[in-house]
Amino acid sequence: MIVVTKTIKLTDSEYTFTPIRAQGAGGQNVNKVSSAVQLRFDIGNSSLPQRYKTSLLHLSDQRITNDGVIVIKAQKYRTLEKNKEDAIQRLKDIINKAGYTRKSRKPTKPTFGSRQRRVDSKVKRGKIKSLRGKIKSEI
Repeated sequence: MIVVTKTIKLTDSEYTFTPIRAQGAGGQNVNKVSSAVQLRFDIGNSSLPQRYKTSLLHLSDQRITNDGVIVIKAQKYRTLEKNKEDAIQRLKDIINKAGYTRKSRKPTKPTFGSRQRRVDSKVKRGKIKSLRGKIKSEI
């Protein structure tokens, strides 16, 4: 059982682990032992709240397939157990990211002093520009 938050718990039947061979360097052991793991989690058939499901399906994450399945490949560590823990942690992170809602921004109005300073600077700039004109002689 994976505990994502206090209220969200995933049972073992909701996700599957498949041991696979890790890519890259590893010496003689790399061709014999399947130390990497692939975690598959079906969003539609999970016990997640509907808000999480819709948010996960709308995430633009390459680990989520068109069928709504999260596929995580973990091969950072040399042991299968550590790679399983890494995959579970990454699944938790994705679900927590989907559950995060931003605070709504409350628009504020400029203060009286800031408006006054803005107008004063515009008047000052206008005076400077008015002095740039041609000088008219009064003869």
